[in-house]
Amino acid sequence: MTLSIRNQLPGTVTEVRSGEAMATVKVRLDGGQHLMAAITKESAEDLALAPGSAVRALVKSTEVSLATSRIKGLSIRNQLPGAVTGLRTGAVMASVKITVDGAELTAAITKDAVADLGLFVGSDVVALIKATEVSLATA
Repeated sequence: MTLSIRNQLPGTVTEVRSGEAMATVKVRLDGGQHLMAAITKESAEDLALAPGSAVRALVKSTEVSLATSRIKGLSIRNQLPGAVTGLRTGAVMASVKITVDGAELTAAITKDAVADLGLFVGSDVVALIKATEVSLATA
């Protein structure tokens, strides 16, 4: 299956916590970082997720925000440090490629945000991803 979602991060499930309707799934990415996904309990069961399960974390590029450093006091669970390796700007939007340990992400942000953050190829950044914006796929 081919997907339009650019960000496909391989990893291994380390923990699944199920609630009444939702489940949180902790994933250790192949590069060593940790990512949390909040998915429906039914999806976690359908995928038979358990510690040790191999998964791909899928995140649309429009759901990746950027910061120039880690942020404390923030509800966003996923903060992945990395560096800008590519930057394409258009009239309104920009596509920012970020290398994080063992993976590459793409963030679609506004051209104004690129300017406000002072981003350039080589900039250190932190990719911010809400747990509810992370989908999981199994092989």
